[in-house]
Parts: sequence; structure tokens; C-alpha cells
Amino acid sequence: MDILRLLPQIIDFYSFSNLWFWIALAVMWSRASHFVLGVPWDLVARARRSQDPQVIRDVCTLAAIHARRIGHITRTGGTLLTGAVFCALSLLVVLGFHYGLHLAQALALLLVPAMLIAALSRRACLRIEQQPGPEETFALIARHRFFVQLIGMIAIFVTSMWGMYQNLSASFLGN
Repeated sequence: MDILRLLPQIIDFYSFSNLWFWIALAVMWSRASHFVLGVPWDLVARARRSQDPQVIRDVCTLAAIHARRIGHITRTGGTLLTGAVFCALSLLVVLGFHYGLHLAQALALLLVPAMLIAALSRRACLRIEQQPGPEETFALIARHRFFVQLIGMIAIFVTSMWGMYQNLSASFLGN
């Protein structure tokens, strides 16, 4: 019975004061900047550094596999998927920022930048599907990683500012 009372304290729906939300935010952006277009960044760095032909082929093959996978998903269900995603994001934004639901605010602050990354990834995958050379692939992955990290830094900053505002207004103003 104690676990049933403990569970709502662990999974608090007031997300901005919850440690799990901030862990999820850090893990999400860490993984997004490490696995660029499905290719681990350490593999890209090793291929650039060592110039080993096998590692270079591995990076190009892995990038092509993920590009074809994402391309297939968007070609077969892209319109429906785009509509469903924007419907869900609109719902979260309205519930969160118009009606003041903190869980929806937290999810919107996680998912809106992630969907921007998904759109940029699709654009990069279109270029990879054209089978560029290894140096072009490395440059494309590096450029995409830069924009993922830039969007991630902005998203983390905005989320932390909004979270601090929500925590301060809840503690001082009693909202």
C-alpha cells in the first residue's frame, strides 16, 4: 500500500519541479546530438580521424540505411503522420499555455524542438539518399549536428527559463 502513496510523489505532474523531467530533457538532447541521423558521432569522428576505409564505409552505409528508413516512413505515411503530429503539438500548446496545464507545457517544450529536428533530419536524409561521397556525407552530418546542438541549446535555455518562472511563481505567488 505504501507504494501506491509513493508513486504519485515520484511521478509528479507538476513537471518543472520534477527531477525526472530535467533528466528526460538532458537525455533527449544528449542522444539527439550524439546519434546524428542515426549515426553515432564517435564513429564519424573516428572515420574522419583515422581515414580507415572500412570505418568510412560503415559511416556512409549507416547514414544511407537510416536515410532510406526515414524516407520510406515519410513517403508511405508522411502526410498522415505530419497531420497527427501537428494536431498533437497544437493540442499540447493550447492545453499548456492557454489553459495552464503544466504537464502539457513540459511536453510541448520537449516535443516542439524535437519535431523541428525531425524536419531538419528529413531534409538531410533527402540529400543522403542522393548518395554523396564520404566527405560530403561527413560534412552533411557535421552540419546537421551543429543545427541539432544549436536548437538543443536554445530549447534547453527556453525550457529552463520557463521552468524557473513556473517554479518561482508557484512558490512565491501560490499558483
